[in-house]
Amino acid sequence: MTEPRRGLFITMEGTEGVGKSTNMEFLANQLAARGIDYVVTREPGGTPMAEEIRELLLRRREEPVQGLTELLLMFAARSQHLHSFILPRLKEGVWVLCDRFTDATYAYQGGGRQMPMEQVQLLEQLVQGDRRPDHVLLLDAPVAVGMQRIRGRDLAPDRFEQEQQAFFQRVQDVYRERARQAPERYHQIDASQPLNQVQSDLSAVLDTIIMGRHH
Repeated sequence: MTEPRRGLFITMEGTEGVGKSTNMEFLANQLAARGIDYVVTREPGGTPMAEEIRELLLRRREEPVQGLTELLLMFAARSQHLHSFILPRLKEGVWVLCDRFTDATYAYQGGGRQMPMEQVQLLEQLVQGDRRPDHVLLLDAPVAVGMQRIRGRDLAPDRFEQEQQAFFQRVQDVYRERARQAPERYHQIDASQPLNQVQSDLSAVLDTIIMGRHH
């Protein structure tokens, strides 16, 4: 019996307020409409243990969280998620659509928190080996637009959302630089456009990915 063809690993990235949740749902519906077997997951999180680590990471607290503590917890959650959920699904031929992955760690901990990028690379290699997302969908909007959208929400901000604009500018700069370095894997979408245009662009990118898959 032949092994199923490996599923594709697609991640969605971006700073706060760019519309990831809405567009993840849209993409999932697009995959379903095209008859593609998929799962949707998120980082940090995705398995019961990784979700517990997520809660630890996002909770607002009095005690200052050390940058290295945060970085190690991110990769602890990722290791559990990758090896017990993502890789088995991909092996079964299922596409994995993930809200954030290691690009977010480079952007938030490396850029935002200004942790040494070498530490992120070291942990990436330790946890993932050579495994990287097949495609990264980067929703990109001016930081001020994202901040305005966050302020319009009813929810209390988590530990990351309460950061200042300069933090998110550093995050965005790293995302853009990573996209510039590997344009064949990163698909940058202008998330400041009206939602229907953003989703039209996402749909076009998805068609390109599926076309490439069949060649």
